[in-house]
Amino acid sequence: MTGGRYKSTVRIEGHIVDSDILSKVFDLIIGSDGRFEIKEFTIGRTNVDHSQATLEISAPSRQKLEVILNLLSPRGCFVVTENNTILRRAPKAKTVPDDFYSTTNYKTEIRHNNKWINVRHQRMDGVIVVSGQRAEVRKLRDIRKGDQIVCGLDGIRVHPEFKARDREAFGFMANEISSEKKVAIAVDRVADIIRQRQGKCLVVAGPVVIHTGVARSLSRMIKGGFVDGLLAGNALAVHDIENALFGTSLGIDTSAGTPVDQGHRNHMRAINQINLAGGIKQAVARKVLRSGIMYECIKGKIPFVLAGSLRDDGPLPETVTDMNEAQNAYTRLLQNAEVVLMLGTMLHSIATGNMLPAWVKTICVDINAAVVTKLADRGSAQTIGIVTDVGLFLHLLANRLCS
Repeated sequence: MTGGRYKSTVRIEGHIVDSDILSKVFDLIIGSDGRFEIKEFTIGRTNVDHSQATLEISAPSRQKLEVILNLLSPRGCFVVTENNTILRRAPKAKTVPDDFYSTTNYKTEIRHNNKWINVRHQRMDGVIVVSGQRAEVRKLRDIRKGDQIVCGLDGIRVHPEFKARDREAFGFMANEISSEKKVAIAVDRVADIIRQRQGKCLVVAGPVVIHTGVARSLSRMIKGGFVDGLLAGNALAVHDIENALFGTSLGIDTSAGTPVDQGHRNHMRAINQINLAGGIKQAVARKVLRSGIMYECIKGKIPFVLAGSLRDDGPLPETVTDMNEAQNAYTRLLQNAEVVLMLGTMLHSIATGNMLPAWVKTICVDINAAVVTKLADRGSAQTIGIVTDVGLFLHLLANRLCS
């Protein structure tokens, strides 16, 4: 404390000017009753050079200073210190010390035994556990008594995703897209991203894919090798199978768009057929199920996870009804994902976004702009939104990839 104010020195580096990060840092400090003094500032001179800034931050109380530092940490500011991170033992299972560090989805390092080490399994809303020379993010429910938990902010460096000066191809969709002309442009760019990926492309899809009559489009993409995993709920699979067996979705003819007599029974009939076969895989093997999204996943050995919910009919035998198990299954399938395409499902899109590190290219397609907004509000700032009809987008994308 100096002159009645508590002080700390922080550093931030990256494309902090181009991404407007530095001005946001200033606003957060001032808005939290703090002050700052720029001790050092170096601006990058080329597209690849990072800028660096060192700030001395002061506040009228230790508590307010800690609040400011906690606000700045997710923006990439880290305390300039040679101290190692603070480790405290978990007092019991599923419990951590009160001053635990709550993770973001950005790349994170901690200083341990006088060395900076990368934190594995990065995701938001977790805690960092250190074992030997390794550090990883775990959910609170996975903490065991005696685990060493990272606490406070000492020895923690967060690396946000910055907007590069050369503007990567993924930055094309900065604005909402609504007109058909713009949707076509977006489709071309997304197709290029999927084609050029080095890692996995996963699809998170809701039953609207079936209701809008484009199950065949997603099936074509799976068969063509453009989808490496499917994340969905029970409803997608049920209505996909209903469509494959009876040509309806929620009792509506998907070709004519008209109600079918007694069609409201068809989704229950579909579940019944799969239960009789013993599961989706068995239904494919017995040639009960001969087409559709789930059929192509089984035939192509594409992994999928169906997460249950309170409203499910059935559910299908493959549906994971335990929510903790479903979350874990989603997390396992999302490992090494490079591109995640979210199609018309608020629940599963937001849930998946919470599990992803910030460097995964995440594309959310929904007619409802609020879905994209909610993703961003929950911290998935890397998500790019395309506000348009999912059926139109998926039809164009399948044509672009599979033609």
